[in-house]
Amino acid sequence: MKLKIVFLWSMVVAAVTLHAQPEPAAAKTKWFTDARFGMFIHWGLYSAAEGMWKGEPLRYGNNYAEWIRYRNRISKEEYGTLAKRFDWKRINPEEWVLLAKKAGMKYITITSKHHDGVALWNSKVSDYNLTKLSGTNRDVIKELAAACKKHGIKLGFYYSHWVDWDHPYGWDHNKELTGIKDEEYDKYWQEKVIPQLRELLTNYGDISMFWFDMWLNYKKTVVKKEQLDQVVRLIRELQPNCLINSRIGLPADDPGVDFESKGDNEFGSAYTAHPWETSGTIAHSWGYYGQENEWKSTSQLLQSLIGNVSLNGDFTLNVGPRADGSIPYEGVRRLEDMGKWLAKNGAAIYGCTGLELRAGQHDWGRITTKKVNNKQLVYLHVYNWPLDRVLRLSGILSKPEKAELITAAGKKPLPFTQNGPLTHIRLPDAAADPFVSVVVLQYPAPVTLDGEMVAESTFGGFALTASNVWERSSNFKVMRYDGLRPTHLVLDKEGTLSWEVYIPEGGNYQMDLSYHNHSKNAANVSVRVTDEHLEQQLKPSGTIVAEPHSSYTDEFANTSLGRLHFPKAGFYQVSFKAAPGAEGALYFNRIWISKPAQ
Repeated sequence: MKLKIVFLWSMVVAAVTLHAQPEPAAAKTKWFTDARFGMFIHWGLYSAAEGMWKGEPLRYGNNYAEWIRYRNRISKEEYGTLAKRFDWKRINPEEWVLLAKKAGMKYITITSKHHDGVALWNSKVSDYNLTKLSGTNRDVIKELAAACKKHGIKLGFYYSHWVDWDHPYGWDHNKELTGIKDEEYDKYWQEKVIPQLRELLTNYGDISMFWFDMWLNYKKTVVKKEQLDQVVRLIRELQPNCLINSRIGLPADDPGVDFESKGDNEFGSAYTAHPWETSGTIAHSWGYYGQENEWKSTSQLLQSLIGNVSLNGDFTLNVGPRADGSIPYEGVRRLEDMGKWLAKNGAAIYGCTGLELRAGQHDWGRITTKKVNNKQLVYLHVYNWPLDRVLRLSGILSKPEKAELITAAGKKPLPFTQNGPLTHIRLPDAAADPFVSVVVLQYPAPVTLDGEMVAESTFGGFALTASNVWERSSNFKVMRYDGLRPTHLVLDKEGTLSWEVYIPEGGNYQMDLSYHNHSKNAANVSVRVTDEHLEQQLKPSGTIVAEPHSSYTDEFANTSLGRLHFPKAGFYQVSFKAAPGAEGALYFNRIWISKPAQ
């Protein structure tokens, strides 16, 4: 039975007021799920080291400049002298806010205290803070808070609660060897964590989120559930509408968590209903690294943003300013380019979510959507402009009222045809944007989806793979791409696979199979559609040299199974049955269905 998914909408208006009663969860997070794009700022004493200490680069190979004190075994006293390198005549947090706004970002999260234990503000709890160490009367957090309020940007604080290399009883990973008593760690918690969080929650106005950085469940750490509950209660008491991320150390569905933070640079892979985000780097390091040479392209960053929104997620993009407050040119240029793109295409990002179709099923790009004036708008983000100028959309059963291309001069109407769940949109010769072009479809009502069908390829055929299989025998095992072999299904016993395919017109269709037979014996396979079927014996396929003198792997052979007749346009179930040889498994890669050339 085909799965038909109806996408339902709810519009909730949220108002965030300091010390107000907490709002319902959906209203409380609405600003976050509308914003979709924010700035992360990693800035602290490590910014002045620039990833180098006494002529030695960062140890242990990961090149995260903010870890230099721990990795290069720097004493607290020597590390503190880095504060003298900060150029307070140049440091201006408002410039960060203006750049974020220019980039189209809606919120900023700054490292108020990173793992080094150094507070950026003039904390009364600990003199080991940037203000005291620098001998200045400046409070960067206060200046940033004022600039965010002035320019309409939400403000959030990163706070390293689990790890602290300053406090004698704070956690550092070397304590895995030396150990620490629970009562000692709680002394750090009560002496530093709770009082500093109270300072941040009471002295800087509206705080929109706290971003904690424990990338493990608390049960795998020294932190206790009672300590995390204490933090949650404090935030709920002082700023009830402040959001808390899952990296506080709790599961994403815990009542103390408002949104899920995935791992560093970990992007979405499936549509997720609850609020979530990816924090990612614009280059490699989070803190400023003077030897940085791994800058991501604007296209890559835009696709990261679009990809997350298409799966109902946010993207928080990090910059690492220098000790003079400046952001490297490469970062500024990419943020400005993203801002220009969002100025034209922001309607396809802000307030959008995704369709509950199979993630990544369209080889030309990604899809976002939202409701406007009782219409549903579906945005097609085209990464790869089709050579035949036909954009093939699969899975929406509803018929659009119109299709338009977003251009610098406005929206340009596009012709389209609808055939069941297949929509073909005729594109002009030239892409509308050098990074990502956007086509918007307008529907009169919430769209009806088929979330199980195989999407039509840009090349006009249908690839039946391990990723879009509808039903499979339990003895088929999925093996993900490992750098040599494609994602494939392994069968060591007789079994069946099936897919749901919509054939656009009746006629004969070519069936081609890609496989590896690991056995020394032939494997019997068949493909069936309704009353027709094709059979073949697959010979052992052996090994291929992937790279001369260095890399050998299983060969995936291609074979023609023949042609099958589809009597008319419509949905069909295509089944693949296999009986592997007695001495080895059969690896299934794909079946390719295409209409033979006339």
